[in-house]
Amino acid sequence: MLKSREAGLILGALPAATPLIALDERGSPWSSRELAGRLANWRDRGATELGFAIGGAEGLGPAVLDRAAVVLSLGAMTWPHFLARAMLLEQLYRAQQILAGHPYHRE
Repeated sequence: MLKSREAGLILGALPAATPLIALDERGSPWSSRELAGRLANWRDRGATELGFAIGGAEGLGPAVLDRAAVVLSLGAMTWPHFLARAMLLEQLYRAQQILAGHPYHRE
């Protein structure tokens, strides 16, 4: 019941054309470079915003996972909600730095 109600709130706040990235332990694990590449791809296809969904302790409801353009995993370990948010923000910052050509990310 809680996951269903949460899914309704998440999907209700998301504009119809906005790509949704759902964070879930069963998702695909990406490297920072892969995340940067995906973000660049969405940008280059005209996406002006992206939505990210991090579920509660029970995970995301099926409606959110079905609506997601991609389901992403931050790794096999379980993280508290607030740490998952911080990790996602750090990875978004890192992806921006990669796309900007920051020397830290040169190979």
